[in-house]
Amino acid sequence: MTKRSGLHLSDDGADEKSAEYARLVRAAAGGDREAMERLLLRAQEAAFRVSLLVCGHADDAEDVMQEALLKTYQHVGRIREPEAFRTWLYRTVRNACLMKRRRRVGEPARFESTDAGDEREDGRSAAMDVADQAPRPDELALNSWLGERLRGALASLPARYRVIVVLREVEGLSTREVATVTGISEANVKTRLHRARVLLKERLEGV
Repeated sequence: MTKRSGLHLSDDGADEKSAEYARLVRAAAGGDREAMERLLLRAQEAAFRVSLLVCGHADDAEDVMQEALLKTYQHVGRIREPEAFRTWLYRTVRNACLMKRRRRVGEPARFESTDAGDEREDGRSAAMDVADQAPRPDELALNSWLGERLRGALASLPARYRVIVVLREVEGLSTREVATVTGISEANVKTRLHRARVLLKERLEGV
């Protein structure tokens, strides 16, 4: 993905977000109700955005967001590394998405995790899981921010690539943070990110 795509967030911007989240986590853990409300609002936006792009189904994204918010509220006082809150939040979202997909009626009983081995080089062997329903208001807002064509291209990527490009390019996590969220090595993150960029370029160019 090039900078012209408008997806990539600067590392400085990502660091500022992590620092702000850390301040809110510490304050909320200390009993500051206003900080808790602000933390939940920020977490709600991030969790829904990521869950919608990664899960691929709006109803699942809503459920995953609610689960992430509940866990944030319940566990904020036990987060040992406030600076790593975003990593914890995205891992919670990713795991919840995996569970949702395993339980979705009509999908294979055995779901291939994003941690599974790589498929063929072009990645086309993986089934696409684009939501087949009319866009809801929250989806339209996300389409407006990302661009409907770009979001469609993201949704068409195999899940193992989509989660990498969303976390790295949309959310601005570092390679190390993405590796922590997904449970794969930094080298594999870089490899999958490269393949995801190639596939996105093909999708957007209509190849």
